[in-house]
Amino acid sequence: MALEDNFADVLGKAQRGLALADSEVVARAGVSAAEFQRVHEEQFNPAVIRKLAPVLGLNAQALVELPQYQPTPVALDGLTAFHSHYGEMLVNSYLIWDSEAAEAVAFDTGTDSKPMLEFLRDHGLTLRCILLTHTHGDHVYDLDRLRERTGSRAYVSNREPLRGAEGFDAGQEFACGKLLIETRLTWGHSRGGTTYVVHGLKRPVAVVGDALFAGSMGGGMASYADALRTNREQILTLPSEAVLCPGHGPLTTVAEERLHNPFFA
Repeated sequence: MALEDNFADVLGKAQRGLALADSEVVARAGVSAAEFQRVHEEQFNPAVIRKLAPVLGLNAQALVELPQYQPTPVALDGLTAFHSHYGEMLVNSYLIWDSEAAEAVAFDTGTDSKPMLEFLRDHGLTLRCILLTHTHGDHVYDLDRLRERTGSRAYVSNREPLRGAEGFDAGQEFACGKLLIETRLTWGHSRGGTTYVVHGLKRPVAVVGDALFAGSMGGGMASYADALRTNREQILTLPSEAVLCPGHGPLTTVAEERLHNPFFA
């Protein structure tokens, strides 16, 4: 699965987050306006990118290597991803389950929950609840259908109320069979952005929504500084082998993002 963002996307998110004008970036980096423009038009120039990266608080080596970066594929019993289209984007939603209890939890809905419903039926799983990472439309588009078809209750951060979902404060825990799910506030991309850390599978799993992507992050639409801070404090402090399940793009791990994500490497 392709990365959600390329090098130009990362540069743009960092620049917008820092509220720097083009002229200021050009002056600080010591590049020409034409070189800057070509990079933003996705013309790959490692020398220019290396000059721009430190001005924008990015790791230059990770940014230059981003076109070749692809996380090692992850397969884990008890975890599966679903992908649905929202305009030109692919949106991820997830099921995590305890086979012995035959119980599952859904994380976000994407725009089409039909494959998730079919998976639940085919594997004899009962959906215990629906946990929402945040309330942007691409992630909750099919919430009503999933609730109606399963009778499940949905939950979302109290900082981001949504009709049809019950609110909770970060720190609340959920259970699914032998699985324990802790909630961490990872806001910045959205005001109520929540990461769900699942314990009880063979590896820790964190469903991070749009807080973090393989090689990038969702961007600080609510607060860029807090997006950076909460990712560092709440996600990248998890064990290296922890599987990260983002709202867009491929699965990754804490170890991979510590090395390869230009925002955090």
